Amino acid sequence: MDGKHRAAYTVIVLFGIVSLFGDIIYEGARSVSGPYLYILGASALAVGVVAGLGEFLGYALRLASGYLADTTRHYWAITFIGYGMLAAVPLLALAGSWEAAALLLILERAGKGIRVPARDAILANATTTVGRGWGFAVHEALDQVGAVIGPLIFTAIFLAQGDYRSGFALLAVPFVLMILALLFARRRAPEPVSLEAGGSDSRGTSLPGPLLPYGVFTALTMAGFAAFPIIAYHFAVTGTVSEAEIPLFYAVAMGVDAIAALTIGRAYDRFGLVTLLSVPLLAIGIPFLAFGTSYALALAAVVLWGAAMGAQETILRAAVADYTHISKRGTAYGIFNTVYGAAWFAGSAVIGWAYTVAVPLVVGFLVVMQIGALAAFAWMRRGSAAPAS
Repeated sequence: MDGKHRAAYTVIVLFGIVSLFGDIIYEGARSVSGPYLYILGASALAVGVVAGLGEFLGYALRLASGYLADTTRHYWAITFIGYGMLAAVPLLALAGSWEAAALLLILERAGKGIRVPARDAILANATTTVGRGWGFAVHEALDQVGAVIGPLIFTAIFLAQGDYRSGFALLAVPFVLMILALLFARRRAPEPVSLEAGGSDSRGTSLPGPLLPYGVFTALTMAGFAAFPIIAYHFAVTGTVSEAEIPLFYAVAMGVDAIAALTIGRAYDRFGLVTLLSVPLLAIGIPFLAFGTSYALALAAVVLWGAAMGAQETILRAAVADYTHISKRGTAYGIFNTVYGAAWFAGSAVIGWAYTVAVPLVVGFLVVMQIGALAAFAWMRRGSAAPAS
């Protein structure tokens, strides 16, 4: 392994560690943000508005931050600003009102919107020499470890201390560790473009042409992918899975996500863009398993859901890099993440309405969207000259 390979692996692993600590912070906080706002005096409407506004900013800001990263070339600076805004979470321990807590929660989501395009652009540079699928898979696997650990640690702290503030204050520890890991990553690759063979002449095409069918493919895939809260709602309403077991089911999904990411990421490097078919093919089976009344099928649905998430978070991101020129990566990731989030939100709204009408309507909508995604994939393959990795 030469120096460039070692540097690339180091940056990928360090970013994975950064995301691990980041997930411990914000997934831990998100697991109790609703009850915490309630304790501070917020109404159900206020909690809903805060959550919705935070998620909106978390995606909408990616368009601007991605373009800014490409324009200024200050990928590291923008990444540090975004991760630095996670300091809002430990500061929740000092919040004296629900309005102050709401502002801090919204700032945390805005920070994610700022950092993600620049971070993924740096990762795209690093993954060139080790395999884009594998590189993003390693990052996703470490990320999901934090997603599992975060809520569990926060729950343990609450059970021991009986106080949300103590939990938020303790999250200052992973925040400091996260910043240190990020500093080490920047020190290892102060100029991320140097990790990518070919530099500014790297493979990839210009925006927006090749991204149009890919954007349609992503939008249809995510519109037809049931969010876990919707599935969990069905579990609770029907009594298929006890409310006490639902968090455990989610932890299982996150564990499967990590394993699937590594497997599918490696497959992407070997077989190329055809691996993207795994995303709709995995998702299309979920509604048949999830929206019934069988405990065994519910567990199978959760496993399939985790595998689909692992595929989405790994190879969808990897493919963006292969579709775009190195100089347009931040912009491309900003567009991709906005389409991803907007389509998932719109699809979830339709699923929620359909559920109030009839469960078969939910299943039908999800299946039709994934069939549409398969058609978009065929269009993408015909019109794209993107390399197969």
